[in-house]
Amino acid sequence: MEEQSVIHSTFVIERSYPVAPEKVFAAFSDPAKKRRWYAGGERGETHHVEEFEMDFRVGGKESTRYRMNESTPFPGTILANVGNYHEIAPNRRIINASTMSLGERPISVSLVTFEFLKTEKGTDLIFTHQGVFFEMSGGEEMRKQGWQKLFDQLAKELGR
Repeated sequence: MEEQSVIHSTFVIERSYPVAPEKVFAAFSDPAKKRRWYAGGERGETHHVEEFEMDFRVGGKESTRYRMNESTPFPGTILANVGNYHEIAPNRRIINASTMSLGERPISVSLVTFEFLKTEKGTDLIFTHQGVFFEMSGGEEMRKQGWQKLFDQLAKELGR
């Protein structure tokens, strides 16, 4: 039997932030804020941001392109993520579908849901990632680790 060519997975990450849902939502909806925590931050260790574009509306597009640094297994290669917003419920929910490519080769397709739940102490963020991972994607664990780092960056952005 031939090795499976795609891996399907779903994972959930939950985080709590000591700020109102409006402030967490703004970190996703404001292009300058999102670029700082999502495209910038500690990614400079492995990637150089070449492009970050965001049209935050239902049907709008988000596009990020990184050039891999010399410290990676793919120096000089472009890592791109292009997605579309499918639902936006202000201060409550965002749903986005995207394709990630390494060079010219697609490595994954994802459907992600961000839920912002008001709590006594601030906001609980519930992130659900449903993905299809192709060869050379690094799979679910690498993606999950990446999102955990991004949510750490989000915490720093919220503390500004």
